[in-house]
Amino acid sequence: MSKEVTHLALTFNGGIHVEEHKNTRGCVVEAMTPPALVSIPMSQHIGIHAEPCVGVGDTVLRGQRIGEVEAGLGCPVHSSISGKVIRIDERSTATGARIRNIVIENDGRMEVHPDIAPWGKTLADTTTEEIVEIVRNAGISGMGGATFPTYAKINSALGKVEHIIVNCAECEPFITANHRLLLENPGAVIGGLKILLKAFGIRQGEIAIEDNKSDAIRMLKELTEDSELVKIHVLKTKYPQGDERQIIYALTGKELPMGKLPADVGCCIFNAETCAAIYNAFVSGMPLVERIVTVDGDCIKNPKNVLVPIGTSYRDLIAFCGGLTREPKKIVNGGPMMGFAQWDIDSPVTKGTSAILALSEDIEHPYEQPIACIRCGRCVRGCPMKLMPNYLAMFSMQDKLDMAEQFDITSCVECGSCSYSCPAHVPISQYIRATKIKVIERSRAMLIAREKSQNK
Repeated sequence: MSKEVTHLALTFNGGIHVEEHKNTRGCVVEAMTPPALVSIPMSQHIGIHAEPCVGVGDTVLRGQRIGEVEAGLGCPVHSSISGKVIRIDERSTATGARIRNIVIENDGRMEVHPDIAPWGKTLADTTTEEIVEIVRNAGISGMGGATFPTYAKINSALGKVEHIIVNCAECEPFITANHRLLLENPGAVIGGLKILLKAFGIRQGEIAIEDNKSDAIRMLKELTEDSELVKIHVLKTKYPQGDERQIIYALTGKELPMGKLPADVGCCIFNAETCAAIYNAFVSGMPLVERIVTVDGDCIKNPKNVLVPIGTSYRDLIAFCGGLTREPKKIVNGGPMMGFAQWDIDSPVTKGTSAILALSEDIEHPYEQPIACIRCGRCVRGCPMKLMPNYLAMFSMQDKLDMAEQFDITSCVECGSCSYSCPAHVPISQYIRATKIKVIERSRAMLIAREKSQNK
């Protein structure tokens, strides 16, 4: 008998209620027909770029390693299809970074590399070091958007944490990829959590999910009701509930200081799809070569949740969803609050791509210059970091870096709550993001100069 979902939803201070636009919550995940070409970036993670370990003209198989990081922080990269390497070139990302891509022509066979095989031991007989190596070899990085190498997150938190938390909040508008994963393959998420519990030597893991996903909550509770290994926490639906600081506060009451990692307050947080990728690597040996992507927006003909080979272009993915019904004002990689507008529709889906949104002017907040703060205080009330976004925006517009730093601009998590709630349509978060980069770069330059003077 299924349990009723009854709870007092957990939450945090600040935040805002956004229009959800969860149009694809009922769309079963469809496996995309692999495209004729994939363009696989050598950097889909925080850290050092991978170096190609195949050359033009080589034949590669699905799951084969095609990029390696020999030393330092980084993740190996694998082919999502079988075929022939036709070129290795550089592409600019939405942030302006130049990344090498390996372009592979699909041979239509999707032949799997012979080294791909399930892990040969039971979980009980597997050591922490072996789990870390499985995760590293699978090229798994944070799939919620942060893309921090997962093996490094595990290593850095060993012996420090008492809370292993699976982030299933998915608080950004439009995105339903994790919701569908929980409904269609919850065992993979729970299985990945159990592998992490073994790695950390912890008896119980926690799943944090917002209360607008009642069907997924019921399913998770049914699957875990006889297990003491997993505890389900229901969170109040509020943006940005998915931010790790807000989840930590909602579950533990602890505030994560700026400059500190979750492990410093006894927590380690993993995205739901990251957990599923860990489980898949353990039970099948297949590295991270595909992911679920929500394709939506008022310019998409048939919004869907799609299982997409890494390296597929936005163009091919949108075509799989019926194409565009009209010219979008912008195409966004990720959610509309924290995602990046894309200038190239031929850019590839990466490990961190949770959604592709094609949005018209009807969804955008229209504003005309000049714009001015009306001192309403909505941005201050909604800021989950308890900052003064109105002042930070003003200092940013005036290029007053000292004042911006004094008002703690580097503590901004760039969630976009301030811009969303501003009745004057001031793009507050964009001003803050640009100035935050300047402040960080200036601090880095001052540190380098001080170290040079001390070494003279």
